Amino acid sequence: MARLASAGPLAYILGMSSPAPHRMIATWLMVCALMVAVMVMLGGATRLTESGLSMVHWEPLTVLPPLNEMEWGTAFTDYQASPEFTKKNSWMTVEDFKSIYWLEYLHRLWGRAIGFAVALPLLWLVARRAIDRPLAGKLGVLLVLGGLQGVLGWYMVASGLVDRPDVSQYRLAAHLVSAFVLYGFIVWLALDQLEAARPQQRMNDPAMARLALFIPPAVLLVVAAGAFVAGLDAGKIYNTFPLMDGQLTPPDGLALSPWYLNLFENIATVQFQHRILAISLVGLIAAAWFYGRNRALTARAHALRHALMVMALIQAVLGISTLVMVVPLGLALTHQMGALVLFTLSICFAYAVRPAARTQESLNLSISPAE
Repeated sequence: MARLASAGPLAYILGMSSPAPHRMIATWLMVCALMVAVMVMLGGATRLTESGLSMVHWEPLTVLPPLNEMEWGTAFTDYQASPEFTKKNSWMTVEDFKSIYWLEYLHRLWGRAIGFAVALPLLWLVARRAIDRPLAGKLGVLLVLGGLQGVLGWYMVASGLVDRPDVSQYRLAAHLVSAFVLYGFIVWLALDQLEAARPQQRMNDPAMARLALFIPPAVLLVVAAGAFVAGLDAGKIYNTFPLMDGQLTPPDGLALSPWYLNLFENIATVQFQHRILAISLVGLIAAAWFYGRNRALTARAHALRHALMVMALIQAVLGISTLVMVVPLGLALTHQMGALVLFTLSICFAYAVRPAARTQESLNLSISPAE
């Protein structure tokens, strides 16, 4: 087996020493995952700079931006008919409009680039018969999920083009969580290929495996709660921690009726539940870290256990700092990307401690003879 020289600590944690073609496919998938991570960052920046409603039409086959003053004038005229312009940005000139247009344009263009980065290598692999049917099916699902993510993104934007100059917090949460799920699916497939290329020592600790499997969905739950905070601009009130207006719970936390609307539409309650869920997540990760201290984990699983605990604490500090400082752009983006790093580590840890249930043969690729 060919091995990567000087792989480094991250490569060691992920198990990146692997021969072709598994290494090739794993590398491709990790590049796709990195592209999705950049997409999440661009989406966060678009949201925080209020650039997401600058493009009022969805034209998935259009690649080029406005190229002359006439085209810019047409795009600006379309934007002037939107609620965001009439209710918030009526002061804008076409030059001001360009400053918010470019970020949303880049966000959409990068999404199309991800589609090509997934589709073209997949078509090549299928044409070469370099992958078996189960893997081809999973990669096909990946391609469909990516396309649906684009549709969901427009569905979210469309909610801000009707009456109010803000997107629906429900659709924003769905869009963000689905992006995380797509990213997690890619990472898991990449780990499968790395495992197929270089089988790692497997452990037999079902309790540890079950505990680890709780962590990725718990991270997603906190991410969803954070999306509701972002969608309602709930991070701009109660900018103290741990108390809210001097109390443990917000005084107007049950102001809406029926009561369950407070969980999704009451700014105070939305922020409070994000706090509680985030604290609970840190507690869950701490429990997994503590439980794994004396378990017969592999060296890589122990490394991931420590990295996950450290990242959970860093993410908590980032979240509190973002709140106390009233959501500055750079810190808010760092907090969002911290969530993605935490999610990545949780997936890698869950994969590292999973029980030895599958055989190596079920992971192998069907490679056709070289022509």
